[in-house]
Amino acid sequence: MASTSQAPSPGARTAHPDHLGHVIFIAAAAAMGGFLFGYDSSVINGAVEAIRDRYDVGSAVLAQVIAVALIGCAIGAATAGRIADRIGRIRCMQIAAVLFTVSAVGSALPFALWDLAMWRIIGGFAIGMASVIGPAYIAEVSPPAYRGRLGSFQQAAIVIGIAVSQLVNWGLLNAAGGDQRGELMGLEAWQVMLGVMVIPAILYGLLSFAIPESPRFLLSVGKRERAKEILREVEGKDVDFDARVAEIEHAMHREEKSSFKDLLGGSFFFKPIVWIGIGLSVFQQFVGINVAFYYSSTLWQSVGVDPTQSFFYSFTTSIINIVGTVIAMIFVDRIGRKPLALIGSVGMVIGLALEAWAFSFDLVDGKLPATQGWVALIAAHVFVLFFALSWGVVVWVFLGEMFPNRIRAAALGVAASAQWIANWAITASFPSLADWNLSATYVIYTIFAALSIPFVLKFVKETKGKALEEMG
Repeated sequence: MASTSQAPSPGARTAHPDHLGHVIFIAAAAAMGGFLFGYDSSVINGAVEAIRDRYDVGSAVLAQVIAVALIGCAIGAATAGRIADRIGRIRCMQIAAVLFTVSAVGSALPFALWDLAMWRIIGGFAIGMASVIGPAYIAEVSPPAYRGRLGSFQQAAIVIGIAVSQLVNWGLLNAAGGDQRGELMGLEAWQVMLGVMVIPAILYGLLSFAIPESPRFLLSVGKRERAKEILREVEGKDVDFDARVAEIEHAMHREEKSSFKDLLGGSFFFKPIVWIGIGLSVFQQFVGINVAFYYSSTLWQSVGVDPTQSFFYSFTTSIINIVGTVIAMIFVDRIGRKPLALIGSVGMVIGLALEAWAFSFDLVDGKLPATQGWVALIAAHVFVLFFALSWGVVVWVFLGEMFPNRIRAAALGVAASAQWIANWAITASFPSLADWNLSATYVIYTIFAALSIPFVLKFVKETKGKALEEMG
C-alpha cells in the first residue's frame, strides 16, 4: 500500500467497481428523493381546478397556492447544504422523508386554503432538501467513470415521479367518474391524489437506512477507516485506497465547512463559478418547463380539451419526459454535458416557437382550430423531449460536479435556491400571463431558450471525465 502522502494511481479514477449493482442501488436509493421531488411537484396538476372550485378563488390567488410550495423549496435548498455538512447526507435524507410524509397527510386533509398552503410549504422544504442532497451525495459516492450516468439518476427519478403522479391522477380521476371533486374513499378525488404521496415518502425513509454515508463526509468528521470501507464498496478492490483517501483529504485539507461567505468574491458579489451555476438553474426554469407539469391539464382544458383527455395528455408528456431522460443518461458521458445542453436549447426554441404560433389563433367554439391544436400538442411534446434529453439532466449533473470541493455544498444550495425562485416566478406568473396572452407567454419562454445558447457557449465548461478533486 502507498503512504498517505503518495499520489493516487491513474487507475483510481478509471477503475470499474467490483459491485456495480450495489453502486447502482445506492444511487437509485438516494435518487428516491428525486422521485418524491417530481411526484410532489407535479401531483398538484390534478388538483388545480378542484382547488379553484372548492375555495372559489381567481387565477392570481390560485397561482400563489400552487407556487407557494416553491418558497419552501428555495428555503430547503438554501439550508440543506449546511445541514448535510453538520449531520451528514443520510440524516438529511431522513429529515426530508419525514417532511414529505407529514406534507402528504396534511395536504390530503386541509381545513382551509391557508392550511393547504402551509402543508405545501412543508412539502416544498423537503423537495428543496432532496434537490440538493441527491446530486451531491450521488456525485460523492460514484466512481468517476460512472458519475455522469449515476448523477443522471436524480433527473430520471424526478421524471418518473412526474409520470407516476400523472398516471395516478388519471386513474383516480376515472375512478371518481371524471370529476376532480368526486367522492373517493370518503374524500374528494383531488385530496386522495395529494395523499397518495405518503407511500413513496415512507419508502424513501426506509431506503435511507440501507445506504452508506458519503466517504467525503466521513473523512470530514474523522471516520477514515469507514470512509475507506465505503470507497472499497463503490470503487472496487483494485484501487489504492490509501492514495484515494489522500487525494480526497488533500483537496479537503484547507477546507472549512462550506458557508455562504465562502461563495463571495469577484466583481459581482459571488464568485464567477457560482454565478454560472445560478445561470444554469435560472435558464432551466425560465424556458417554462414546469408549466407543462403544474398546469398542463388546465392549459389543455383552456383550449377546449375535455378534462379526462387533458389528464391523459399530461401523462403522455410525462412519458416523453422519461424517454428524453433515458437518451440523456445514455449520452451524457459519451458526448459530454455541454453538447447535450446546446442540442436541447435548439430543440426547445423550435418547440416553444411552434406552441407560441399555435396559441396565437383565436378559439373556434371554445377550441383551437384543428391544425393549430395538433401543432400545439406535438410541439409541447417536442419541447419536453428536448428539455429532458438535455437541460433536465445536465444541469443537475453540472451542479453536482462543477464547484470546487471547498464550496460544493454551499454553492449547490445557492444554485438550487435560485432554481426554485425562478420556478416560483414562472409558476406564479403563468395563470395571469395566460389570461393576458397565452401566445406572448410562450414567446417569452422561447426567448429564454434562445438566450441559453450563447450562455452555454461562453461561460459553461465541460466537466465530463474529471474527478471532483480537479474542479477549480
